[in-house]
Amino acid sequence: MLDPSPPEPAPTIDLTDLHAVAVLGRGAKGVVFDVCTSSETLALKVISRSSVEQKSGGAAENGGSGAYKRVWFERDVLLSLHHPLLPALRGVVSTDKIIGFAIDRCSGGDLNSLRRRQTEQMFSDDTIRFYAAEMVLALEYLHGLGIIYRDLKPDNVLIQDNGHIMLVDFDLSTKIPLQSPEPPSLHATPPAPQAPSSKKKKKGRFLSCLSCNADVSPESSDPPAGPPISGSDHGSCKSNSFVGTEEYVAPEMITGNGHDYGVDWWSLGIVLYEMLYGRTPFRGVNRKETFYRILSKSPELVGEKTVLRELIGSLLEKDPEKRIGCEGIKGHEFFRGVDWESLLLISRPPYIPSGADREDSKELIDVEKVVQDVFGDGAMNNNNNKTLKNDDFSHF
Repeated sequence: MLDPSPPEPAPTIDLTDLHAVAVLGRGAKGVVFDVCTSSETLALKVISRSSVEQKSGGAAENGGSGAYKRVWFERDVLLSLHHPLLPALRGVVSTDKIIGFAIDRCSGGDLNSLRRRQTEQMFSDDTIRFYAAEMVLALEYLHGLGIIYRDLKPDNVLIQDNGHIMLVDFDLSTKIPLQSPEPPSLHATPPAPQAPSSKKKKKGRFLSCLSCNADVSPESSDPPAGPPISGSDHGSCKSNSFVGTEEYVAPEMITGNGHDYGVDWWSLGIVLYEMLYGRTPFRGVNRKETFYRILSKSPELVGEKTVLRELIGSLLEKDPEKRIGCEGIKGHEFFRGVDWESLLLISRPPYIPSGADREDSKELIDVEKVVQDVFGDGAMNNNNNKTLKNDDFSHF
């Protein structure tokens, strides 16, 4: 696991130096605010200290290390990331009531909201190819660091100002030891430390280069169990904890047989299916039926046989030993013509946000009060966010 205390302190930001102008979203573990400093706009994910300590079962009484283990883990993951498709930790806000992580704000919203604005709420194959390729690069980089993302879904794929994606929200991620440690793939490491700005990009259009909801609570530890599986592209141990988002979790997560990087490739298959058909493939009337469908049903790939549908089928292989892995994905016919080395230099992605996309509140928002209103009365325990505990899997 990542050390709960990073070797270098995270940059700090005083809450009084931030002006919250909008609430961007809320989930089972935090509230995300649109905040401004004197010079820039950031996204601030804020966690309630009291909520963390209440859920810890009193671990905070012994110095707080147990209560905040997952919080510090997410901080350490953010500190370790240096990739234009992943967030960099811009600063940590800490008061007696809250902890907040600041990252760059993505003005284009998330992939789900973008899909809903499309004709028939679905993407074209070319658009899917672009976003899928960037998700592959981001996951490949994470896996090269030993990090299993474990929460890939459209809500966590944001669109940056330049039109490229950013994967966010690492509170369900874990880090497993590599049997043969390797640095992240060169294909996963871009030529520059930041994504290209709108003022400095290589020429070339997107199509010319590309020819061709509900969280499961994370465990506090992830013991290794068993040998690596083919979803991993180099040797690793497995995790045994149950985390993820209901409609996107892999079969091996539900059965509790141990999992590794292959769960991220399964989730990629779900996301591609949703981008193509406008819905996820295994959703049932309730959680139990959804899990039953994931374990026993094949995805309905309606329509003519295409390389995209074939790729989705390979990603949604229930046996993790047979599921396609990173190298197989990058070499798949669906990605024929993709220049993986130059993908991040594409100057015209399918969608580039405009300044008009931003809608701010006319009044400044009291961050601590909003977080207290969300978490202070147990509002997050009403299952509206479908937060799952480990015993939710007991009947499988």
